Amino acid sequence: MIKHLFKLIWNKKKQNFLLMSEMLVSFLVIFAVFTLLVYYYNNYKKPMGFAYKDVWVVNYDNELDTKNTDSLNTYYETLRQSLKSMPEIKELSFSSDNTPFSQNTNSGSVFIKNKEVGGVNMYTAEDTYKDVLHMQLLSGRWFNKADAVAKYKPIIINNELKETLFGQGEAVGKLVADYDKKKMRIIGVVQGIKVKGDYAPAGYALYSRTDTGSFRWLGKILINVAPNANAAFEGHLYKTLANFMPSSNIEIEHLTQKRKETNYFAVVPMIVLSIVAFFLVVNVALGLFGVLWYNINKRRGEIGLRRAIGASGQSVSSQLVSESLILATLSLIVGAFFAVQFPLLNVFDLSAGIYLTAIILAVIFIYLLVLVCSLYPGKQAAAILPAVALHEE
Repeated sequence: MIKHLFKLIWNKKKQNFLLMSEMLVSFLVIFAVFTLLVYYYNNYKKPMGFAYKDVWVVNYDNELDTKNTDSLNTYYETLRQSLKSMPEIKELSFSSDNTPFSQNTNSGSVFIKNKEVGGVNMYTAEDTYKDVLHMQLLSGRWFNKADAVAKYKPIIINNELKETLFGQGEAVGKLVADYDKKKMRIIGVVQGIKVKGDYAPAGYALYSRTDTGSFRWLGKILINVAPNANAAFEGHLYKTLANFMPSSNIEIEHLTQKRKETNYFAVVPMIVLSIVAFFLVVNVALGLFGVLWYNINKRRGEIGLRRAIGASGQSVSSQLVSESLILATLSLIVGAFFAVQFPLLNVFDLSAGIYLTAIILAVIFIYLLVLVCSLYPGKQAAAILPAVALHEE
């Protein structure tokens, strides 16, 4: 039976080649969609690593024009105490521009034993930074005032960078180097935080402590507010900042809103790709349905003869469905060959499990599509009466 089906397919190879090409392209597009979906899902189910709901971000321009570091520090310490005196503010921390859910990234490299790890997001944080974001410390400690006189620059890394540098080994106390080959000592490891939204990985992160000259270029304040902080308090906070820094452009943002915006831009590629895949799948479904319908009308004599010599309607229907599934299988074999190259070549630096899951889901989807599109034409073929079909011939 299988040999007979292959013979029928070969005899109509020109007609079937176009249909197989459509299935192949559909598989590759669906594979890309499922790869992105699985990638997003894997990232989404991982914990955020920090609390963002009651955190506001103040953007300001450093307007104090002075070369005196002590005057600069005194100026911003006065601002800190003024803000912390407000009952709605639990804690605050001056920060570098790459705050959570922002589009700013300060990327660098870390070196250890001639091994370079690039793409590390470099943060400058105060001693209160962890408390503002409620970050989870996995080992070691956070910064304190004693780090100002440390022999080597103290740093804190996230768990993702720790695993890349040391695997399952201990990281606290180890020395690494920056791009200028200056040694840095790891004093703590924190849970990675997804600063690019729910659907992006935490990536590599390295936190450095602010020093006496940091206020010259810092332009963000992370503020952890009480749950009852409302629009009235936001207005009061804005007036306080504007009065303290009259020439500065003040902007207050909420991390909850910034998270929504970041997630929206993350899913735009998924939406676009899904729309393309939808129209392509509809085109393939209509093409497959049309080809099977045409085959039924063209092969009415053959179907009638088979029915006349004793073939059941179920066997006729099964033949048409089997032909479609064989065509799909041939297309999927070629498509799977190309898809398997992605994990083998480590394309886009994604884990092999993501690609393999996407391949399996894409294969199942194509088989279901072909099965659904061939069932009704197969049912119509089974309903052909042998006497009517032979009479028409």
